[in-house]
Amino acid sequence: MNRIRLAVIGAGAIGRKHIDVIQQTPEAELVALADPSPQAQTLAASLGVAWYADINDMLDRTNPQGVINATPNTLHVPCAIACVERGIPVLVEKPVAESPERAQELVDAAALRGVPVLVGHHRRHNALTAAAKTLIDSGELGNIVAVSAHWILQKPDDYFDVAWRREPGAGPLLVNLVHDIDLLRYLLGEIEEVQAMTSNAGRGFANEDSAVVNLRFACGALGSAVLSDCGVSPWSWEMNSAENEIYAHTPENCYLISGSKGALAIPQMRWWRYGEQRGWHAPLLQETLAVEPIDPFILQLRHFLQVIVGEAEPIIDAADALRSLEVIDAIRQISQKAA
Repeated sequence: MNRIRLAVIGAGAIGRKHIDVIQQTPEAELVALADPSPQAQTLAASLGVAWYADINDMLDRTNPQGVINATPNTLHVPCAIACVERGIPVLVEKPVAESPERAQELVDAAALRGVPVLVGHHRRHNALTAAAKTLIDSGELGNIVAVSAHWILQKPDDYFDVAWRREPGAGPLLVNLVHDIDLLRYLLGEIEEVQAMTSNAGRGFANEDSAVVNLRFACGALGSAVLSDCGVSPWSWEMNSAENEIYAHTPENCYLISGSKGALAIPQMRWWRYGEQRGWHAPLLQETLAVEPIDPFILQLRHFLQVIVGEAEPIIDAADALRSLEVIDAIRQISQKAA
């Protein structure tokens, strides 16, 4: 079988991750890399693939069957639309755009051209997520009443040597919390109302470094999220899920979900419920759900290949990702009013 010809736009950390995954996937072939930096040119040479400083040249000359768009946030939409206008399916890294208005442009372009867009909320492909979704949807937890989410990591100082990471729109709301919001929406349903406060007291940059958020879900559940990129903690998806070896693994939980019949702690997948007796005097039974670890980026790429050849619809398209972005935008606007 002929391998599916892929191109990558952007040679930063996430772009290199995608390149590594392509090289691990026999059904895919990397044919081009677009990024104007000298480091990208050197990388392309080391990989033996064509390098382009301009994405339009790359798209027109190499005619890939699919493109992975791993550019900075503000370039997500224009680069993705350049692919869509040529009829090329594209995987756009999250967040789908820097604002809901820009995301809507991509939604409209994809609908007009009938070209599939997959958004890189890779946690949806994680086997841990699949196991949690199955348990919740089975009704074993009953009606979900409450959820709490934590994302607290201390990003290293040199992370902010890149200027755009210190500017509005590059704080943990849009860069990190959007992952959690998307996953909570996937597991529990749509979010109808938010309350929020943010702070930049930790780093003093133009963007926020910490936030607290309250959520009301359409299913009736209430939730909270606490996040910071300048605090020390063992509670974050990156450190708890062990899905990426570059992060130190701490076997804690960052999502706690409570229902009328049981509770689930993710990603350690501990499930609590009562036996014959219920209520606070009765002991809780506990078990740990067994989940086989598989790199979700590999599963995401396999799914994208199916999307390219028309065997599957995107598990999360631009319109779906827009809804998560709208929640983040509401959080941002409400926190600004509260400041």
